[in-house]
Amino acid sequence: MTKFNPEHKAVLDDLLLGHPHIRPGKMFGYPAYYVGRKLCICLYEQGVGVKLPEQEAAKLLEKDGNTVPFRPRGKPKMREWVQINLGRSEDYRQYESVFDKSIRHLLAQPEKVES
Repeated sequence: MTKFNPEHKAVLDDLLLGHPHIRPGKMFGYPAYYVGRKLCICLYEQGVGVKLPEQEAAKLLEKDGNTVPFRPRGKPKMREWVQINLGRSEDYRQYESVFDKSIRHLLAQPEKVES
């Protein structure tokens, strides 16, 4: 059974589900948010994974003590992903600009065409 903080989900739903380009979904059984078919933000265990431009991810990891490399299921860290770990769910509201950067980053990437 996957575990995540439902209070974190409630805050993210409030922040993200009104956005016209975001749709809810799942990632490894965890709640997730997609831009088109691309994974953007997801809950994972007690934190939130966020896809960003590589430089933005590196800067956040360097300057923000609440972030760590995102490593779902023990996988190697991914250059464009960070995990934000906060104890209070409401504190995720302070990261709204980070979530917006993630959405804009994915909107700027072309959709992959299946052959």
